[in-house]
Amino acid sequence: MVTSNKARTRHGLPVGPERFDMLRPQRLARPVTVYVEAFSAHPLEADASDLYAPPDGWLDSDGGFHDERPSGPAIPVFAIELLPEDGLYPLPYMARQLDGSAWEEAGADPVASRQTFLPDARRLYEEIERLGVSDLGVPVELTSRADFEFFRAAPSGGYTTGADGERAGRDFFSYYPYHLQSEPGLNHLAHVTNRVQGVLDTGSFSGVQWLEGSPTIEETLYWLGLLIDTHVPIVGHTAQRRHGSTSADGDRNIVDGVKYIASEIALGNDGDDQVGAVVIVDELAYTARDVTKVDARPGGYEVAGGHGGIVADLGGYGPPQLTFRPARNHTHCSHVRLPELPTEVQGVTGSLDGGIAITAVKTKDENGLVPDAMPVVTLTKYGRYALAQLGEDGVPSADDEIELFARINANLAQNALSGIVCEGMSPFAMAEPTKNAALSVAIYSGMPVVRVGRGNTGGMAYRTDPAFVSGNNLTATKARILLMAALLKLGALPPAKDPFRPTPAERRATAEAVIQYQELFDTH
Repeated sequence: MVTSNKARTRHGLPVGPERFDMLRPQRLARPVTVYVEAFSAHPLEADASDLYAPPDGWLDSDGGFHDERPSGPAIPVFAIELLPEDGLYPLPYMARQLDGSAWEEAGADPVASRQTFLPDARRLYEEIERLGVSDLGVPVELTSRADFEFFRAAPSGGYTTGADGERAGRDFFSYYPYHLQSEPGLNHLAHVTNRVQGVLDTGSFSGVQWLEGSPTIEETLYWLGLLIDTHVPIVGHTAQRRHGSTSADGDRNIVDGVKYIASEIALGNDGDDQVGAVVIVDELAYTARDVTKVDARPGGYEVAGGHGGIVADLGGYGPPQLTFRPARNHTHCSHVRLPELPTEVQGVTGSLDGGIAITAVKTKDENGLVPDAMPVVTLTKYGRYALAQLGEDGVPSADDEIELFARINANLAQNALSGIVCEGMSPFAMAEPTKNAALSVAIYSGMPVVRVGRGNTGGMAYRTDPAFVSGNNLTATKARILLMAALLKLGALPPAKDPFRPTPAERRATAEAVIQYQELFDTH
């Protein structure tokens, strides 16, 4: 919202070099009649003027309006009455800063900043429908195709004034301006899950559209597809270009999402969603499990894991088409959906030096997930030429893995439910011996460890050690999401008395517990 040249001229401010003012959607305060030059909507309109009805009148050289063409120079015009109830109109932006200077960007100074994100999607949908043009040159179909309700699960913008003013980082989370970025935490993810499930439990909706920043939506949508118990589609959308900018893709993605849900192509003969959570961008529907962002541009999403991923084409001018149904469990058939999760699981607490004890963790109550009980899953990455050393007995020593041991002790002290994802060789997911040794200590401390291939692996990580969980063809970030859900379902692994030297019986107990985790990773 940059101050227009019209406002700068009115208030004696320096005028910018731009030929045209940027127009912002705004509401009229009272009715006004405007005269629009006839045949100015297209360069070739006047060329076909014989096909048109007469204009509403003419303006003479002094600006006077005439029903009949006056003698002398005259401009044919259409008379348009604009009303406040019409809705938004693109108009020059006239606002200035408190000191009278022009707005040049979001912030008045490095700390005081206007919010650039919306508090919910209501205004966004209104602008898309009011100002957008469909492929066929007619108004965009949103409210003519569906009824909408808008909910604030973890909004990007907030209402900061008043007695109950919202606070950035607690009630809303924006990432621009970048120096004021705030990120939701695990407790917010629990609130999001409970809110989405509560909305869908009403049975009032044919589908859900989830809007989020492009770098992170793949994680949230995969989580919702695992946890939310619903028979309707969950569709995610992002924007690689800002709303209102040249070739803004986010608006089209939202329209395509409405098209996808309203078409019911994702539903089986029983009326249940057969596809699960998807991200719809660039006229394609990607399964949330398989999509990943690779670049900040339209077309910047790809299928991770090398198998499947694109389940529907949105059809362009035609109807959307479903291309295949995923084999993985999701939503109403997920084994980690909310109704399938226990209210209490086993956790671990203590320290590597002082011993580890089993503790009960209440993970679910009448409101859904308990925010303070959300599992903590961290990532570690394999890189060759590490500080690998052999101990006196010739066995690789894990002593140099100080970050992993610090994390294990921190988890035991603070997080009763925790785990680790290791991004190892691609696709086999093996790490160097020292890291493997340290990760074994985590496993026998009660923390499941998932191995996945490095980067956007195209193959499957197979089980080579019964103590580790194979992450299949998941990326590390997606394996983290599934491991968090699995911990809510299965709880911690049985800890060994001495995690550095587990007994054969303790190894067998761990291997048996890991099988349940493996079943989830093989099917979700």
